[in-house]
Order: sequence, then C-alpha cells, then structure tokens
Amino acid sequence: MKLGARIFKTGIAIVLALYIAKFIGMPSPVFAGIAAIFAIKPTIYRSYLSILEQVQGNIIGAIVAVAFGLVFENNYIIVGLAALITIIIMLKLKLENSISLGLVTMIVILESPGEHFLQFAWIRFSTILIGILSAFVVNLIFLPPKYETKLYHRMSHLTEDIFKLIRLISMHASEHHLMKKEIEKIRERIVKVNLFYTLFNEERSYFKKSTIEKKRKTVIYRQMVSALQDSFDILKLLHRYEHELKLLPETIQIQIQERLDFLMNEHQKLFFQFLGKVSHNDLEEKKFEAQQEELLELFLDELKDKAFRSDQQSYHLMRFLSAMVDYHKQLTHLSILIESFQNYHKDANEVSIEEESEE
Repeated sequence: MKLGARIFKTGIAIVLALYIAKFIGMPSPVFAGIAAIFAIKPTIYRSYLSILEQVQGNIIGAIVAVAFGLVFENNYIIVGLAALITIIIMLKLKLENSISLGLVTMIVILESPGEHFLQFAWIRFSTILIGILSAFVVNLIFLPPKYETKLYHRMSHLTEDIFKLIRLISMHASEHHLMKKEIEKIRERIVKVNLFYTLFNEERSYFKKSTIEKKRKTVIYRQMVSALQDSFDILKLLHRYEHELKLLPETIQIQIQERLDFLMNEHQKLFFQFLGKVSHNDLEEKKFEAQQEELLELFLDELKDKAFRSDQQSYHLMRFLSAMVDYHKQLTHLSILIESFQNYHKDANEVSIEEESEE
C-alpha cells in the first residue's frame, strides 16, 4: 500500500492542532485534533472552500448546543434532539459536508460541566476552531499536490491499456466474458482520471503569469480526457460488434485495422508531442485521409448489395465508422491545441512531468 500526501498531511495537521491547543492552554486539546481530521482536503482550493463550510458548521453546532444547554437539562435525549435540529439547519443551508464537524461541536459543548457552561462552551468552540485552522495551514504549506503529473501518467497508462485490449479483440484473441470485466475496470479508471482532472483544474495559481499558463494546459488536458473517452468508446463498440465485424469482407476488415492502427499510433505520439519529444507530421495525416476515403468507397460499394444493406451488419459498421471519425476529430483538435501551445508560447509555457508509475 502506497501512502499518499493526504495521509501525511492529516497526521501533521493533528499534531499541529494538538500542540497549538496545548500551548494556548486549552483544557481538551484532543478536540482540536479531531476537528483537524475533518478539515484536511486534497487541494488548496478545496481546503479554502472547506474552511468556510467548517467554520459555519462549527458556529451552528455551537449555537444549537448553547441554546439547548441553557434551556434544558443535560441528558442523552436532549443531545439527540439537538443533533436532529443541527442536521436540519445545516441541510437547509446546504452545508452537508460540515454536518459531521457541526455535530461534534454540538456534542462536546453539551457535555460541558453545568457550572460556567458558557465559558466551557466558548473554550471548546475555540478548540475545534483551532483544529480547522491548523488543517488549513497544513494544506497551504506542506506537501503541495502534483496533480498534473498524476493526471498525465494515468491517462498515458490507461490509453496504452485500452490499445492493448483493442488489439486483442482485433486479432480475435480475447474471451468475450473476460473482456467485459476488463472493460468495466477501464471504465472505473476513467472515472478516476476525470477526478484527477477536476483536482488539477481546481489548483489555483497565485501569480497572473502562472494563471495564464495553467489555463492553457487545462484546455489541453480537457481535450486529452475527451480523446481518451473516444478511444474507450471504440473499444466498447469493437467488443460489442466483434462477431459482426468478423463477418465483413476481408478488404473492409483490413482497412478498418489499418485505420485503427493509425489512430492509436497518432494518439500515443500526441503524448510525446505534448512533452516536446516528437513533432507533428502532416504526411501521416494525408495518408490517413486517403485511407478514410478508400474505406468509405468500400463501404458504399457493399451497400449496393441488397443482402448487406438489409442486414443489421451494415448499421453496426456505420456506427463503428462514425465512432472512428469522431475519434479522429478529437485527436486532430488535440494536435492543433498542442501545436499552438508549443509554437506560440515557447517562452511562457513549460511542461514539466516527473517520471511516475501509475498508482
């Protein structure tokens, strides 16, 4: 098991909260440590949003606890009723993410001694606030996340795995039920890629120049995710219509395989082109367009056959060809974005991807 940055940040935030609470002289520093656990987030931007919500949740929990503590005697039924009221208020205010911490604040305040209730309530409210602020400081300073590196490598590895499955199906060397399981795993990994793109997009730059560079990269990575999704769509269609495509005339099968090989090779080259390791090749593009026209002519010739035209096979082939055209458009757009990124912003833009294996 690999320990991530968030695990270390959680530990550091707990220690920092405990030390600060003890240094200030809080009677129960443990509450600060508990609050720090809830406030740790994967990005600085999410941490900023979280601290706003957590502080509001802390205040609501404290107000409800003080109100119930002053009006009713302290017993478990009153604690449960106060918890219910706290949850309702926070749901109305759309503070669902802060409900847990609000309930912790409410419970620890209601459990304060009867004498000097308001004083103890203030102390415990402040103790939990220390934990929230400690977590925010840790998120701001320690172990800044490198979501760009994670995003790039996850997309690169996932694209390679999709191509391996496509080649296996094309060679008719796969088991249908086993391939179905592999496709489901790929689907889950694409969800994680989208999560990393969201985290990368949420990262904030503190200087205008860095912000502009970040926006340019964000556009490219968004297009990379779109191209990845299209390659996955090709895999799903190839798996779904494997039997029908196998029955096509050999000339069409060869053309389809050549186009698939070209698209996959171009997709892989775009990853290296983004890093500046290869250049764009217009000759390859012209070759692909010629193959595309040839395949279209073969398909139209086959449509002249009434048996082929009346069979579902023709519709499946049309859908598959359409998916390949969409995939090619996504790759073309990605190539244009990368070329523009490298040619017009050479001095300003820098791609720094560290070597990293996929987690």
